[in-house]
Amino acid sequence: MVEININGERRETSVDGDTPLLWVLRDILGLTGTKFGCGIAQCGACTVHVDGEAVRSCRLPVSAVGKRAITTIEGVGSTAIGAAVQKAWLDLEVIQCGYCQSGQIMAAAALLASNPKPDDDAIDAAMSGNICRCGTYVRIREGIKQAAIRA
Repeated sequence: MVEININGERRETSVDGDTPLLWVLRDILGLTGTKFGCGIAQCGACTVHVDGEAVRSCRLPVSAVGKRAITTIEGVGSTAIGAAVQKAWLDLEVIQCGYCQSGQIMAAAALLASNPKPDDDAIDAAMSGNICRCGTYVRIREGIKQAAIRA
């Protein structure tokens, strides 16, 4: 049995320790907001927070998480920063197809938690590697700036 803390709730599951966290979230626990993109931790669609840090869940073995707190897109809105990011995304219509956006929101929320007033360079650095095939990068940046004002 593996015990993990997801969105403030302790969950137990019987999986091998080398099972990627993404598959535990999606296939075992039914938290499908976190997306599978590339499977090699390069696109950012699978981004979640582990103790507040943005990490790629597709390559993170569940055994490496231990008792640390995992936050997914389903839980990030319960934080002031996460709610501000989600509201900004809606207000500015950041989403086009939407597939990458859970990872984008998770990366943006982690950025604002560590840097409440990021400049463009800080935004670009924090969001690099989160790929948006629709090219909504300008709206993503504006969404982060708007969320920074509200958070």
